[in-house]
Amino acid sequence: MKKALLTGAALVATLVGSAAHAERDYISIVGSSTVYPFSIVVAERFGKSTNFPTPKVESTGSGGGLKLFCSGVGGSTPDITNASRAIKQSEIDLCAKNGVNDIIEVKAGYDGIVLANTLEAERIELTTKDIFLALAKNIPNPDGSDTLVENPHKTWKDVNPALPAREIEVLGPPPTSGTRDAFVELAMEGGCKQFPFIKAMKKADKSKYKAVCHGMREDGAYIEAGENDNLIVQKLVTNPAALGIFGFSFLEQNADKVQGSLINGKEPTFDNISSGAYPVSRSLYFYVKKAHIDVIPGIEEYLAEFTSDRAMGEYGYLAEKGMIPMKPAEMATVRENVKSQKTLAAN
Repeated sequence: MKKALLTGAALVATLVGSAAHAERDYISIVGSSTVYPFSIVVAERFGKSTNFPTPKVESTGSGGGLKLFCSGVGGSTPDITNASRAIKQSEIDLCAKNGVNDIIEVKAGYDGIVLANTLEAERIELTTKDIFLALAKNIPNPDGSDTLVENPHKTWKDVNPALPAREIEVLGPPPTSGTRDAFVELAMEGGCKQFPFIKAMKKADKSKYKAVCHGMREDGAYIEAGENDNLIVQKLVTNPAALGIFGFSFLEQNADKVQGSLINGKEPTFDNISSGAYPVSRSLYFYVKKAHIDVIPGIEEYLAEFTSDRAMGEYGYLAEKGMIPMKPAEMATVRENVKSQKTLAAN
């Protein structure tokens, strides 16, 4: 019976593999808009330097990409998804439910999340506490009591008398974005937990704590501007009063148009993000469907290109594009995991 089951499983895998091979001969990549420009440059170099077709890369957002990735195996599903945050357990469970059981996690490097505005406007200096008080749906009562009220702040000066009397208007990504996830965790929660009675909620009622610290305003002060970071940059140029949230690489690419705000006294620079001094920085990833490696041509070679020293090394072409490279020891571990095709451990 055991032998029959194993033979049946092998047959299913073969059929899935054959279907994938029959449908396409190129690598399909989806996911994070932040990782997208890095993935594109690797894909283009890979296409030019090998005999494989250039991979097709689509920007769907981290959450959207993982949903597509976890929808199943076969040529109609992506081989790789980019993510500007780590995969969630709920997404691993969705993958497993749909037969995606062997997932290879590849850390690509680091990135900072910036709050930027046009060069035509005054540069703003913020703390994580300022950010929380400006953008949270509910904040501590200004009367000093340990209660929460709906955010009454209209201008940055209302938040902090040292800030300009300018209306709070922040353009940022939607909930499906990894950039949004990282921003609320690092910037919003970083300011939220500075209030002792809210910090105490984490042990008493974790779900309430998360709702308070991660809940964004819905009254127009925070504007969901889509997954396209370049579009947010364009909107900032036409609206000097607004701030925008996006990845550091887009700040570097548009340094002639926008400037990054200082957060907790630290400027969003390559060195500050690399050292951890800049408080709003995060890891970037991509996830690979192991079942597709021997079926879709070129995946193994694409992984070798992405993790090569010329790409993700300290002086690689991804660093030139704004990615913050890993330290040598961490990079060596990533390369070894890719080489051995190590998969995420099942819970």
